[in-house]
Amino acid sequence: MSKYTFKENDFKTFDIDGLEPRMDAIKKNIRPQLNALGDYFSDYLSNQYDQPYYPHVAKHLRRTVNPPNDTWVAFATNNRGYKMLPHYQIGLFGSHLFIMYGVIYESEYKETCANKWLDMIDTFRALPDNFVISKDHMKEEKLKISELSDEELIKAIERLKKVKKGEFLIGKKYLPTDEVFKSDESFLKEVQFVFDTLDPFTIQ
Repeated sequence: MSKYTFKENDFKTFDIDGLEPRMDAIKKNIRPQLNALGDYFSDYLSNQYDQPYYPHVAKHLRRTVNPPNDTWVAFATNNRGYKMLPHYQIGLFGSHLFIMYGVIYESEYKETCANKWLDMIDTFRALPDNFVISKDHMKEEKLKISELSDEELIKAIERLKKVKKGEFLIGKKYLPTDEVFKSDESFLKEVQFVFDTLDPFTIQ
């Protein structure tokens, strides 16, 4: 069994009907890797930024009926939570895995992030062609930055500070069949590459 990476069958966990059966499968098939990734990359980010980063693995404790459509580990500089801060995420939907950095609607840093990122359109353009953004972390949709005009990108960033539910995350997505999952070594290397590539966008 792989310690850090995921197999194609792990993504099928989200096809399981019912809250308890799906949660049992998440705990068995996905959460061990998320915990391991949390330990590994909290140390990595702490060393990179010379301040503590803490892992937060999704527990889905508030769910009583509907099973989760995704699960994740987030990394932030607060050991009590991450939603209030800009943060890194590694997570899975049934259709893909994502590695991202950004801010979600609960955060008070939305305007700070938006103002910084609006001045970085050229930096966005310098990202590899397969990098994406998400405007809602609860939805599977990701938009390729290379396919967005400057106006569309600016509008998405401005939405972050103008709309109460506005969110903005940057990163990559991977299909269950992608070669990156072939070994722990290749997957850890890819996560590190994405985190390093997103470094200019971080808010410390």
